[in-house]
Amino acid sequence: MLDTLTFLLEKLFLLAHVKLTLLLPPPAPRERGDPPPTSLRDRGNAPPPPPPPPVRYERGDLLEVPRTLFTHFGIYLGDGRVAHLIPDILPVLTSERRQLREPVTNARLLLGVLSKRATVRVDSVEDFAYGAAVLLNAMDRAVRRRPLPGEEVAQRAERLLGCVPYSLLWSNCEHFVTGCRYGAARSLQTEQFCEWLRSLIRDQRNVVLTALLGLLALVCLGISSCTALPAIFIPFTLWMAS
Repeated sequence: MLDTLTFLLEKLFLLAHVKLTLLLPPPAPRERGDPPPTSLRDRGNAPPPPPPPPVRYERGDLLEVPRTLFTHFGIYLGDGRVAHLIPDILPVLTSERRQLREPVTNARLLLGVLSKRATVRVDSVEDFAYGAAVLLNAMDRAVRRRPLPGEEVAQRAERLLGCVPYSLLWSNCEHFVTGCRYGAARSLQTEQFCEWLRSLIRDQRNVVLTALLGLLALVCLGISSCTALPAIFIPFTLWMAS
């Protein structure tokens, strides 16, 4: 009985295979001169496609590098050099040119932000990008101003080289490049942050939240001038500004 079932299953599988083969379309005939079909092994051995040609920057171009929390900007001066404004505490501490030419470290940058000191310096495109992708003149689509001629943009940037005051919101690298390229300094990142902050203040739910946090502080820390005044004036200020 078992041998009979095995025999019938083999015939059934064979019949199904034949029918499936008949249903498949025949392969198209290959014309004379057509290259032979490539197998998967041949495709794996095929040479990789050539890399795209490098981007050629022109003097006065605006370069921007997206970071995790912000975007850094610079003006291309030619010969692989970029002028950019970056917070830096070192020019306040020393005038040694060899040390000042070294790339700005994170510690120097953070102390520059806290002390509100920066420098407009010239670095290579590689040091400016710090391994990230570089966008070319992307701000031209967002700023409703016609860019100045490239040579004038570069000369504006070169005249500003050196130590400058710094403000995270009101005098940053974006103000520097927009002032050079468009003739009017502005920061789209600052405008977006202020718009977000204004919507946060105008949301009346935050008034209730700060009032509840103030009551919680009074309950946990006790009633004193350090807890009572913020618990009253912060919700009141948000209420009046909303």
